Amino acid sequence: MYNFRTDLAVERRNIYRKIYKVDNEVEGVECTENKINENISVSRVKITDENGEKAIGKPRGNYITIDIKKLKLAGEEEIQKSSEVLSQELKNIIDMHIDKQGEILVVGLGNVYVTPDALGPKVINDIDVTRHLINYLPNYVEEGTRMVSAISPGVLGTTGIETVEILKGIVENIKPKLLIVIDALASRSIERISSTIQISDTGIVPGAGVGNKRKEISKNTLGIPVVAIGVPTVVESAVLVNDCLDVFIEKLQNEARSNEYLNKLKEEDNYEEIKEALIPNEYNFIVTPKEIDELIENMSSVVARGINMSL
Repeated sequence: MYNFRTDLAVERRNIYRKIYKVDNEVEGVECTENKINENISVSRVKITDENGEKAIGKPRGNYITIDIKKLKLAGEEEIQKSSEVLSQELKNIIDMHIDKQGEILVVGLGNVYVTPDALGPKVINDIDVTRHLINYLPNYVEEGTRMVSAISPGVLGTTGIETVEILKGIVENIKPKLLIVIDALASRSIERISSTIQISDTGIVPGAGVGNKRKEISKNTLGIPVVAIGVPTVVESAVLVNDCLDVFIEKLQNEARSNEYLNKLKEEDNYEEIKEALIPNEYNFIVTPKEIDELIENMSSVVARGINMSL
């Protein structure tokens, strides 16, 4: 299987089609796109069978990608609109798996001390938890309020415990009906860094996008549905070079300097060749933009609000 080095199903689909010159849809994959406004669009990828699983290396299920332009400059109105779109998509996917009153555990993965990996813990700080209120102060809670609890379990390097092992203990004790897991992802496009949200109902493999796979968090390992919310915060330097090469070729083409070789480069995916050139010199870094602090703040606000509204 091709080494996609991205966590986003929609990117994997597009890369597969480009590499194998697939004009129609990938076998075993369904995809639709919907433009919400000039800054927000939604893509829905559904992997329906084993052919789709093998083609793009993701388990069968639903993958919703919300792309948000100009998030660096986003004001309150843009953040609120993005949250509303996320809320509706999340609500739809939760309703596929549990009823309106099913208890939910929200889990923020990542390392709060490493900014590109701090999305999960930051979101947890803003989740409206209700489990303790319903248990101990039921008279002060509106009837029909869903039980919500939240935790940020840390990372293996600081706890010495695999995240899935921690979550197994929690699930066995509090018995939620569904998990929502938030994590930072890797992308194959610099444009998607902290400007894209992926929602899936197939769980998550922490660290997979940067080649540091941990044990998966899914229905297979925990026994309950797992909805994953991920935001790309890093890319490999090979991705950066590949994207910059595309931009450079486009500039030459616009200046009427195009030739057959440049057109061939633009049509192909050069990631693997670039990575092969960088790896021997240990230049294939994982990189993130200088504005990552602000981007993480904006995106954590979008994700936290979206989760709170959907629950």
